[in-house]
Amino acid sequence: MKIRKFKINESGLNRFFGPLEAKIMDILWNGEEKTIKDVQQILEQEKATNFNTVMTVMNRLIEKGILQKRTEGKSSLYRPVQSRIEFLNTQSKEMTNELMDEFGNVVVSHMLNALEEADEDLVAKLEQKIKALKKGM
Repeated sequence: MKIRKFKINESGLNRFFGPLEAKIMDILWNGEEKTIKDVQQILEQEKATNFNTVMTVMNRLIEKGILQKRTEGKSSLYRPVQSRIEFLNTQSKEMTNELMDEFGNVVVSHMLNALEEADEDLVAKLEQKIKALKKGM
């Protein structure tokens, strides 16, 4: 599943999803699979939300390959295809690869500059990766 739009000026899940999509995904990533009615009732606690709107958005998330639906009796239950961590890992890897393909050295330069703010463990992992890459040359 590839997210087509990444919103650089947003934060959190809103970088990948619309506001309602992000709320729905947050609900589903924080619990068991749920019906549309379950999700709508949770959303209603914050703001009045139409059932049909929630149904439409959840069905679009299925079309995008983000959610799965299964039927149990007369109920349809929804759950994410990937965990939140898997999703973020997949998306960040995809974005990194696209940036490297398009901008190459400029991206690496910016990543190196960003390391000034990184924790020591991340820098140590990077050093190990560079050593491994040099051995393979």
